[in-house]
Amino acid sequence: MHRLCIHTITTKPWSIAEAVRNYAAAGVRHITVWRDAIAPHTPAEAGKLIRDHGLSVTSLCRGGFFPALAAAVRVKAIDENRRCIDEAAALGAPHVVLVCGATPGQSLAESRKQITDGIAALLPHAAAAGVKLAIEPLHPMYAGDRSAVNTMAQARTLCRSLASPHVGIAADTYHIWWDDDLENQLTLAARENLLLAYHVCDWRVPTTDFLNDRGLMGEGAIPLRAITAWVNRTGYTGPIEVEIFSTRLWAADQHVFLKNIITAYRDHVI
Repeated sequence: MHRLCIHTITTKPWSIAEAVRNYAAAGVRHITVWRDAIAPHTPAEAGKLIRDHGLSVTSLCRGGFFPALAAAVRVKAIDENRRCIDEAAALGAPHVVLVCGATPGQSLAESRKQITDGIAALLPHAAAAGVKLAIEPLHPMYAGDRSAVNTMAQARTLCRSLASPHVGIAADTYHIWWDDDLENQLTLAARENLLLAYHVCDWRVPTTDFLNDRGLMGEGAIPLRAITAWVNRTGYTGPIEVEIFSTRLWAADQHVFLKNIITAYRDHVI
């Protein structure tokens, strides 16, 4: 339990105050905050609320979405990401998770170039704020409109091109579990000091919605214990973050759901 972290999006019906209170009461020690969950608090107020309940902030979700056909839209994205970094610093989050973006109507190569340029533009601001940027590779099904960074290998290449201690990778099992080189890629990412975060949930079979039908750990096809063992063997000792988007589970009693998360974490992840 000492490594269990829950994303506020996982228990989306709860306000951040309810989530913090209920996570703490259940013995959860870490929380990842989604930006839309902070209101009506300021980031600083939310950070204090979290620490007052004995929890630590793992990360802030999310920044990114750099590519666009119009230069003015790309500039606007940079400005929004600077605000996200400032929120993370005020919240006390050590890193911001980046969903990097992709744009229909332009090549993946161009989107990847715009992602690289966008992150590079943010690095001085991130360094000054003491906040790292965690690139999250997304499943290839999202390559057309959500992220042009789709594998751990691509994320590592992007990080190497940026060559900054303020950029790394958030490894989410939902997006990378299918990769037959995953164990090696996790090992290499950790060796390169890039592995900043580890997210878990499950891939339901059949899946009814590729965004909002993620499964509770143990409900699907992802070999979570094996992947967690690979992550642990890299030397990563940080939080293990439960991030579940599910209209089915959001409609359930969230107190029961929280108990099921803890049981599933013990039975299927660690």
